[in-house]
Amino acid sequence: MTIYVFRHGVAEDSGPDGSDASRRLTAKGVAKLRGVLERAREAGVSPQYILTSPYTRALETAKLAKEILGFEEDLIETDVLVPYRGAVEVWEEILLYRDAAELMVVGHNPLLSDFVRMLTGADGRGAGMKKGAIARVDIPSLSGPPHGTLTWLLRARPAGE
Repeated sequence: MTIYVFRHGVAEDSGPDGSDASRRLTAKGVAKLRGVLERAREAGVSPQYILTSPYTRALETAKLAKEILGFEEDLIETDVLVPYRGAVEVWEEILLYRDAAELMVVGHNPLLSDFVRMLTGADGRGAGMKKGAIARVDIPSLSGPPHGTLTWLLRARPAGE
């Protein structure tokens, strides 16, 4: 299975209601995401499922992925992708979709960096996920503990770069 780990884009400092969950993407964040998603499309990213945090900025990021990648299915919102959940919980959720050759998860740090480290066995300093970054991790087997290879990492470039 190929797992695309996608961190949400740059968001406003606080949401309209003052909560973290309602923070929206900024215009600059959307522009950067469009660029990284266009490169992902060119790289052949074509997930069968997109799982996303229900937080506004992640959901907006997932909707952009759906649009730009030509994904036609419904997005799957899951609380295991909200901030400060555990990487093992994310893995257990992914196993529910083991029929997929490619799957994308959209969420937040530190969870996503922890998840990539868990999948690849990287030490605590590797695999940092910047805002708007997409990591491709290839998992040869879904039996036993996860063990994969970080194949590539796309980062969001500043708009106009």
